[in-house]
Order: sequence, then structure tokens, then C-alpha cells
Amino acid sequence: MQCTDIGIDLGTASILVYIRGKGVVLKEPSVVAFDRDTDKIKAIGEDARLMLGRTPGNIVAVRPLRQGVISDYTVTEKMMKYFIQKALGRRSFRKPRIAVCVPSGVTEVEKKAVEDATYQAGAREVAIIEEPIAAAIGAGIDISKPCGNMIVDIGGGTSDIAVISLGGTVVSESIKVAGDDFDEAIVRYMRKKHNLLIGERTAEDMKIKIGCAFKRPEVDTMDCRGRNLVTGLPKTVTVTSEEMEEALREITSQIVETIHSVLEKTPPELAADIADRGIVLTGGGSLLRGLEDLIYEKTGINTMTAEDPMTAVAIGTGKYVEFLAGNRD
Repeated sequence: MQCTDIGIDLGTASILVYIRGKGVVLKEPSVVAFDRDTDKIKAIGEDARLMLGRTPGNIVAVRPLRQGVISDYTVTEKMMKYFIQKALGRRSFRKPRIAVCVPSGVTEVEKKAVEDATYQAGAREVAIIEEPIAAAIGAGIDISKPCGNMIVDIGGGTSDIAVISLGGTVVSESIKVAGDDFDEAIVRYMRKKHNLLIGERTAEDMKIKIGCAFKRPEVDTMDCRGRNLVTGLPKTVTVTSEEMEEALREITSQIVETIHSVLEKTPPELAADIADRGIVLTGGGSLLRGLEDLIYEKTGINTMTAEDPMTAVAIGTGKYVEFLAGNRD
């Protein structure tokens, strides 16, 4: 009987499961809601995300992964078990081979925690792969050639910037600044500028609808609801995309600075390749409008976003399993 190979993109914001031969079969937020009194899990994934910031005292909706690293081990293990079973259905007899990706800067201890959680969730074999390499494979880059490719993977909790050649990472940096920080910056900005307190989900909606990293000719607006900090009452404020650019400026410039510092450490031959081939963006954070233009303006290197940036890492992780299987079978 054929063994099932699974690739899991264990992200801070969402978890994607890739099954060999089927593609990405599951994409859900990595949120778990559980009852504090009984320690029973109430909901996982999308159902739990809808509860964020809206739960009574005894039920808490948490994200067991913070900045790409497991912060709550038992909850992560249960969550992974749930997603693996949901993706496979009940039909699997043999335990699957699973590849999981982690940010490039994680420690051995953090890697071990991911490995253990995956074994506990029902894996027969576990392969740990670094995010930039998975992202490059998923973006359709042939990483086995002796040629420099630069990948900027902006996820929910971490941004990984790496130069890849001959199937390995030459220079890489992982910073704990990514999609979640965009949201937090918007919350801070709204509080400071408009005296309005908004929740994480509202901030995320604003980022998706009108967020931008670079001045644009046309201005988008959006009505944003929250609580007025002066009166304590609900209030609606109209926000423009120009304000969003201002709110996100500090975070986007941190990402650009890291790209700059990785380029400074890149060997000259590979730097020449990158100048020629450009920079590839992957991850949900790369969907922020104007990010390509900002990176191009600051580095002078042509920048493009992968075809499907959200699923690139999951697809790459799954293909990596196939690559390992091919070498072994």
C-alpha cells in the first residue's frame, strides 16, 4: 500500500496541509478555542478564529504558535492531530511521512519541539525544512542549480530572507516582524491618531482592504468601527490608504533593511545573479500592496511576488517530501 506523504506549513497565522498528488487540501487559521474550566477544546481553525476577541471568560481563543515557534506544546499537538486527520480523512492505515517547515532562525530546541509534536500527532517519519527553501521550491524556482536566488517570505509571525544556491541557504536572516506586526501597527496608529480602539480582526480587514506600503496615485477609503477611548462609546471612522502607508511605514522599512543587510553579506557572484534575476516575495504578508515597489525603490532590484504566495511554502514543503521519497524509493 502506498504511503501518504504530507507537507505542513505550520504558520503563526494559518496552517496549510499539502498531500502528495492532491495539492493543498486544507488551509485554516492556527487558532484553538478551549474551555478553561474543563480544559476541553471547543473549536479549532476557522470556527475558533471567529471567536477571537468575542469569548466569555471561561472560553479562550489562543494561537498556540507565536512568531513561527510553538508557544503552547499540548495545544499545538492536538491542533496538528486534528488537521492531519481532517486532511487525510479516516481512510489511512499507515502513518504518513510528514515534512514540516520552520523559520530559518529557529534553535535546535525549537526544531525538536516541532518534530516531537509531529510524531505525537501521528507521523511515521518527520523531515524539518527551513521556510525559505520551501518557499523557493513552491514558487517554482529550481534551487538545485549553482545560481543565486533571493527569497523574501513574509508570514504571520516571522519574515525569512534568504539567498539560496545549490539546494541550500547561503545567507539568511529571520526577523520576528511580519503580518501580525502589520496588524499591531494599525491598532497602535488608530489609537494614537483617532483615539479609537479596534480589535485584531478589524485591523487585519483594514490591512487587506486598504493597506499599502508605497504611495499610490489613487486613494482608497474604508469605514472602521471601534470604541472611542474618550467617550467609551462605539464609533466609526473613515480611514484612507495614505494613513495605512504611514501606519505601516516603520514595519515595512524594517523588512527592507533586513533585505539590505542580507544583500550586503551575499558573495559577489550570487549578488550578480540576484541583480539579474530579481527578488521573489512569498507568504501572506507579501500581498500588501506596494511592497514590490518599495523594495525596488530601496534596492534597485526588480521584485516580483510568487504566483500563489499564500500556498508557496506548503507546496514547497510537500514537494520536498516527494524529493526525499524519490531519493529513497
